[in-house]
Formats: sequence, structure tokens, C-alpha cells
Amino acid sequence: MKILYAIQGTGNGHISRAREIVPLLQQYGELDLLVSGTQAEVSLSQPLKYQYHGFSFVFGTKGGVDNWATFKIMNLPQLWKDMHSLPLKQYDLIINDFEPVSAWACRLQKIPSVSLSHQCSFISPDTPRPEKWNYAEWLFKYYSPTTYHIGFHFERYADFIHTPVIRSEIRNLETSNLGHYSVYLPAYDDKTLLKHLRKADGVEWHIFSKRQKTPYREGNVQIFPVNNQGFNTSLASSTGLLTGGGFEGPAEALFLQKKVMMIPMTGQYEQRCNALSASRLGVPVINEIDEHFDTHINNWLSDDKKIQVNFPDETAQIVHDMINKYAKA
Repeated sequence: MKILYAIQGTGNGHISRAREIVPLLQQYGELDLLVSGTQAEVSLSQPLKYQYHGFSFVFGTKGGVDNWATFKIMNLPQLWKDMHSLPLKQYDLIINDFEPVSAWACRLQKIPSVSLSHQCSFISPDTPRPEKWNYAEWLFKYYSPTTYHIGFHFERYADFIHTPVIRSEIRNLETSNLGHYSVYLPAYDDKTLLKHLRKADGVEWHIFSKRQKTPYREGNVQIFPVNNQGFNTSLASSTGLLTGGGFEGPAEALFLQKKVMMIPMTGQYEQRCNALSASRLGVPVINEIDEHFDTHINNWLSDDKKIQVNFPDETAQIVHDMINKYAKA
């Protein structure tokens, strides 16, 4: 059997999930990997068959997307060319994690594909989202359209939605509480975070920054370059995680029984949806870093309530069922 696994390369969550899924897929046949996008700091251990520029957004420094930087890296003619030139008829199964080049190539060539992603969970109307409709609903539907859907979310909102994929490297971590808090807020610059977090006397912070190449310290705050192993070590020994409105990071922290606070990116609808779902579990959510931020942080630091989640290890079974159901006979 020949399998293509196409992965979105914007942000780290898609690649992190793929690190768990790729070895499982390799048990069923010859696996080719495709990545498109330009904004991930983590990578796969296995070589890529295809790598495309894709269609990515760029994180800003004030809590949202940098629209101008996103526009500058956009290359729609190349995206169009890649969609029309990707060879797909050789594959018995095409799996897609919110990756547009292969999804649209499949549609153009009338070849079925399977979503294995967090984003496809929004196909269900029962998946939480803000009451006010947002144009980003079109992105959920048309950014990487597929034939079949296998979704992941904090809870099972529909039959095709499973709880998060928690990587084996996270499940096998030895946890402790050394008193510090891990921070991953890529849409904010380090100076903004330092300005506020240094005010929390007696609290140690580990900021993982997209913008730093070497670690340094200012007072009670350490800043590290984003690194998978370093972040995992910090998180496993932390009291909690201060992060954006992503999915995999908060899910892993909750699994490790860490406190979580989320600050979804400004104007990023999916992150608002994620934060809403997490808030229903009891995760505190704030909308932005503003004049009230220090109060929110102090309230969170003083709250020792832990959230109980049940994220069983079902990934191998999900992959097995997917192969049996959707691969060519």
C-alpha cells in the first residue's frame, strides 16, 4: 500500500501531531510525506517527499496576525501551479491535516482524501464556536476540502471527533512541580511579555520565543528559543502553561495536569473557538494583553484548581480503523 500524508506547516501543532502518527502509518505500507507552510519551528524526523510554500499566515507581535508580512510571503501563482502538478494517482490512501495543496489537488483530480485534523472537527455544527458568525467558517470548509473526516477536539462533540492525540513523548514524561510557569505566546513580542511577567514577584517564567536564537534571562524571566525537547522539559516540571488559543499545546498541558491560561490571537477565529471549548472545561481565557492583564495573571497564579480530563491513547486504533475503512482494496 502506498500512502500520502499531507501536513500543514503553519504553527507547530500539526507537525507535533504528525510526529506521533507517522510511525503508525509506516506500519501499513510505503509512506510519503508532504508539508506546506512556513511557520513551524518543530520538524519531522523522516524525510519529506514534497515540500511546498503553501498558504501560511505570519504571527505578529501585538497579539494577532501580521497581515502585511502574510501578504508579502503569499505566492498564489505558485500555489495554483502546485495544486495542478501534484501527482496523486499512485496513492492508495491520501491523508490530510489541514493542508491545502494536496486537498485541492485531490478535488481537481477527483480522488478521495481523508481529513485527520483538529480543524475538520468544525464540520460538526455541535462543535463550540462564538454565537456571531465569522467568515472563517468558509476557511474550515474550503481551505483544505476532503471527502471524509476524522477530527480531534477537547471533547467528543460528534461521532467522528476524538479526544486529542497526546504524543508518546508527552505521555511518557515524568512530571514534577518546580514552581515555574511555561509560556508560549508567539503572537506577542518578548518585550511585551517581559514588561508584565516581571511584575509577578517570586514567580519564575520560561518564555519560549519564535524571535530568539539564544537563551537569556531578565530578572525572574528566562527566554528560550522554541525547541521541542526544551519546551517539553519545561512543561513537565512546571506549575502551568500560559499560551495562545491553539489546540495541541493546551491539550498536552491539561493531560499533564498543569494549570492552563489561554490568550487567543486577535482576529483568529479558530483560536477563539478553541478557547471557548477550553473555557467549558474550566480553563481561564482572556482576550488580550491590556491594562487588566496583570490582575488576570495574579488571579490565575493564586488559583490552585486543577482540571481533570480524559484523553485516552486511541491513536493506533484510529489509524487502524482509517486504513481499513478508506484505503483502496
